[in-house]
Amino acid sequence: MAAARRARAGDPRAGFRQPAADPGPAVPQGLIRAARKSGQLNLSGRSLSEVPQHVWRINLDTPEEAHQNLSFGAADRWWEQTDLTKLILASNKLQCLSEDVKLLPALTVLDVHDNQLTSLPSALGQLENLQKLDVSHNKLKSIPEELLQLSRLKSLLLHHNELSHLPDGFGQLVNLEELDLSNNHLTDIPTSFALLINLVRLNLACNQLKNLPADISAMKSLRHLDCTKNYLETVPSKLATMASLEQLYLRKNKLRSLPDFPSCKLLKELHAGENQIEILNAENLKHLNSLSKLERLDLANNDISRLPYTLGNLPQLKFLALEGNPLRTIRRDLLQKGTQELLKYLRSKIQDDVTSPNEEPPVTAMTLPSESRINMHAITSLKLLEYSEKQAAVIPDDMFNVVRSNPVATVNFSKNQLKEVPPRIVELKDSVCDVNLGFNKISSISLELCMLHKLTHLDIRNNFLTSLPEEMEALTRLQIINLSFNRFKVFPSVLYRILALETILLSNNQVGSVDPLQLKKMENLGTLDLQNNDLLQVPPELGNCETLRTLLLEGNPFRTPRAAVLAKGTAAVLEYLRSRIPA
Repeated sequence: MAAARRARAGDPRAGFRQPAADPGPAVPQGLIRAARKSGQLNLSGRSLSEVPQHVWRINLDTPEEAHQNLSFGAADRWWEQTDLTKLILASNKLQCLSEDVKLLPALTVLDVHDNQLTSLPSALGQLENLQKLDVSHNKLKSIPEELLQLSRLKSLLLHHNELSHLPDGFGQLVNLEELDLSNNHLTDIPTSFALLINLVRLNLACNQLKNLPADISAMKSLRHLDCTKNYLETVPSKLATMASLEQLYLRKNKLRSLPDFPSCKLLKELHAGENQIEILNAENLKHLNSLSKLERLDLANNDISRLPYTLGNLPQLKFLALEGNPLRTIRRDLLQKGTQELLKYLRSKIQDDVTSPNEEPPVTAMTLPSESRINMHAITSLKLLEYSEKQAAVIPDDMFNVVRSNPVATVNFSKNQLKEVPPRIVELKDSVCDVNLGFNKISSISLELCMLHKLTHLDIRNNFLTSLPEEMEALTRLQIINLSFNRFKVFPSVLYRILALETILLSNNQVGSVDPLQLKKMENLGTLDLQNNDLLQVPPELGNCETLRTLLLEGNPFRTPRAAVLAKGTAAVLEYLRSRIPA
């Protein structure tokens, strides 16, 4: 304002000034006046491209109205104004924050989420009263060291930025209780995290972490740890000593076995779905059974073929997710009856476990190298043709030769180096209904596969597919298809015409859009997983697909629905979408 007055009065420097960038709409004086009384100023969603100078100087300059009207009422005595303690600048167009932020030393809350900030001013470090800082949903590539001087900071939200590393001294923020670093590009965590002994919630989801430092077990207050969607292959065993831990999210990593948590007596939720866990053994179970508070256990979409029946003994378990595993001992319809029925079934079978604890049951039908290459028992009694984890480029002809007189229902050729669907698979067309070709290098679907007219379940996750042939329309009985972790850029249109489909798993691809009108015609579709794709918008008409019981959309770049709506579950998301359909 002073600059504007100087320019009007013929300021001799005015001609040399660069014209200032348009700061966007002005801030109404009424808001400023109210903020002087309340100590709070909310300027969110005002299309500001910079913060007007009089906002930073709100507690320094004499108010405009004091010059104009000296007969103030008692309520308007500006010299009794309140220092600004809360400033909200969210959802604007700010590309930088001025160092003048230091002129607001009383701030306890600063919220600048959902802007276009690429850096933060070092002056932030002078806001010694700051308790909450939200800079999420910006474009930050680094954090200034000065930020680590904020000794009173309790909540720091940095999610959805472009951070690839954190300052080593991060542990200086000893009073932090909440830290959200999700959706960045972090490859490691500073060991000084061990000093964050007051931290209650830590979110590291959707980064590129390959391991966690064992030192984080020193976080004695930590109750919620989210490491979803990273590249973790193991979890440090010292994590087991975290006595306060209640919720642990390890979904979408590369875990091959379930971590042991014998000391986490308060653990209520363990989410380990979408990993590569193959075996639940007696040792895992011993630790799980010590988790007397465990209420939710998510092991969906792993490679578990057999469940120990003693899982049924977990006293507090209310939710057990197992779908998407190649379970051979449990019928699929039993899985759909819900957790309580499943636990009851497991308990009823515990006696079977006791009678043959050491005898490896035939249901896994794994063929060890020392045995003959072809597991005849699996073929004749389980109707299973198994040739997985051999790193083989082709399936030997012997496998198909043996099958001729023995019809098989299930084929498992996963975890090899196959570049195409084995052509001889067509020989199984009159009997096979479940085919697993996951974790190979297949780049296209052959016409032979399209002739397996009894197929109900097809798993081709983790391959190099970019499209599906129109001939797949002939698979009229197909109920479940898993296409996760491929290279689809568009939703395969042939799927819209396979009307028996109940489950489409298409996460971790690059799909940009879906056709809600076509999906609505799929009256059996109950589960649609489109997580971690490139959906820029969710069509409101998707809300009309009322048969959907599970719609997963997290990890896409769309702005709406917001995360808070997604977190409420499928029914709420569908209702929200319906409410946005143009009348």
